[in-house]
Order: sequence, then C-alpha cells, then structure tokens
Amino acid sequence: MASLNFEQLKQRSLKIRQRYHELELNHHGSEWTVEEDALAFLTDAGLVGRHVMSQQGRWPKENTEQELKHKIGESIWWLTILGERMNINIEEATEEFLSKTENLFEK
Repeated sequence: MASLNFEQLKQRSLKIRQRYHELELNHHGSEWTVEEDALAFLTDAGLVGRHVMSQQGRWPKENTEQELKHKIGESIWWLTILGERMNINIEEATEEFLSKTENLFEK
C-alpha cells in the first residue's frame, strides 16, 4: 500500500464527506452540522474503545481486528473533516502537537 500524505488524506476525506452530505440532504433535507459531525466522531471513538477491549480479551465480539482497523481509520477521517470544517489545518495541528509534546520530554 502506498503511503498517504496529509494533503491526500484531506482531499480524499473531503470527497467522501461531500457524498455523505448528499445522502444527508436526500434523507434529512439538510447537511449535518459541525456539532453532528463531532457527535458522530465521538460515537466512533467510543467504538474504538470497545473494539480495543475485545482485542484485549475483555469484551466478547467477533470480527474485532477488522472492525478496530476500520474504526481507527474512520476516526482519523472524522478528525480530518472536523479540522477542515473548523478551519484547522490538520497537518499544522499535528506538527504543533508533536513538537510541543516532544519539547516537554526534552526538558
């Protein structure tokens, strides 16, 4: 599998989100708000936790590995979308976080 850079992540994510917006318009008559997107992300993040529990033998569930991988990818997708919708550059935000955190440990 080829590596994915932040710009590709952003562009592909936005295309997928646009398709979901079309479904929302057809189903609800309006696109989801940023708040609804955030809630959807939190729901998926919670499912990551549940699948981790299953992977670690603490919760009985089938297809754990496949679903965990999917939900981790979906969570990254949601964070990309949320960043874009709130004018936060995900690459800059990630770089700033990493640099700040690395600096904390170098002290």
